[in-house]
Amino acid sequence: MNRREQDLATLDRAHVWHPFTQMSEWTEPLVIERGDGNYLVDTQGHRYFDGVSSLWVTVHGHNHPHINSAVEEQLGRLAHSTLLGLANVPSIELAQKLVEVAPAGLNRVFYSDSGSTAVEIALKQAFQYWSHRGETRPFFGYLADAYHGDTLGAVGVGGIEVFHEIFSPLLRPADADMRLQTPYSFRGPGRSRRDWAECSALALSQMEDVLRRRGSEMAAVIVEPLIQGAAGMRSQPRGYLAKLAALCRKYDVLLIADEVATGFGRTGTMFACEQEGVTPDFLCVAKGLTGGYLPLAATLTTDRVFEAFLAPRADGKAFFHGHTYTGNPLACAAGVANLEVFARDRVLEQLPAKIEYLQGVLTELSSHRHVGEVRQMGLMVGVDLVADADWAAFPASDFTGAKVCAAARKHGVLLRPLGDVVVMMPPLSSSFEELALLGSSVAAALDEVLG
Repeated sequence: MNRREQDLATLDRAHVWHPFTQMSEWTEPLVIERGDGNYLVDTQGHRYFDGVSSLWVTVHGHNHPHINSAVEEQLGRLAHSTLLGLANVPSIELAQKLVEVAPAGLNRVFYSDSGSTAVEIALKQAFQYWSHRGETRPFFGYLADAYHGDTLGAVGVGGIEVFHEIFSPLLRPADADMRLQTPYSFRGPGRSRRDWAECSALALSQMEDVLRRRGSEMAAVIVEPLIQGAAGMRSQPRGYLAKLAALCRKYDVLLIADEVATGFGRTGTMFACEQEGVTPDFLCVAKGLTGGYLPLAATLTTDRVFEAFLAPRADGKAFFHGHTYTGNPLACAAGVANLEVFARDRVLEQLPAKIEYLQGVLTELSSHRHVGEVRQMGLMVGVDLVADADWAAFPASDFTGAKVCAAARKHGVLLRPLGDVVVMMPPLSSSFEELALLGSSVAAALDEVLG
């Protein structure tokens, strides 16, 4: 490590507070200096395959020439102008493109800057929609083990205690009825798991019971479609999402689809909802919206919701919510370019072959004696690590998942675990060779850490 690298590491330790990180153990930071395709390069010139798409955002690789050019061109025109009382060209163009690729009927686009804020907006718009209709619906249905972000509204519909339990005094009292069980909730331990279809039926039955009793108090149900990301890549049985959406329609409760993680091709289609023919009342997108370039999010909704806010200004029915950088022109230009790459390079058409190839790679990995289950939805993968053939868990204090990901780094792959679930979410632009590297690096890391 040369002097410059030492100085950067020292300054990082001295001043930067990293997210989801115990800073008392932050000793030797890996400092990334540049990106090259699907690889990240550190200050020493070491190259690493970006196995989690830089926290699930990078779509077409780093330093993509078309997105670079779009951002540079926009920078020469306008870096920022408020969307409060003004409009700008890239935000208009991106809104049009989003409406074109989203499920039919989602015609209105409200911008923000992160997945959490996209969810906050959907929650507030849903509540205010019912208020304008003369109904008070203060509750939201949400799934067990859900994660929708770290702002307080999003935390209020989250179900992962290790992240959010400490903040419970800041939230309005939760109603236990509104925490809906998932198919995974009924699966059972180890190899004696229930039939997947039975699990789905039990979860939907519990949800319908809640909606029958309390639906008139519920503004919306929020769901991560097809797979719950931060829960450990917990997938849902086929047909579950469509039946959940049908129940929301039956009991006249709005549906919020949080596609912050699943959107932009991650599950094999542009949006996960497409796979079950579902058009939600709200679609929350972020992460891959700009191809991993700049912070930008959007909440799409229907004309039905939008029109409930239309009234003379004096009536006070406007949606009083906004952010300084809402609709930032640079970020929106990146978003437009991102969708242009999807169309130009026929990205979605190439995904089935990559998904199938990755499935073969994972099949080999699943035979490892310390792998209990591998869950895959498109290019989203969770690998459960287990201590023995009976699927006993490792002690949480061992941080086994973190150790395996650290070992994978030695084999040229960057990964980040969720507890003892090794998460893989490679860029959509990954080659077959890079997908093979992903699997072999984890297998080698397992052998090194667990013997």
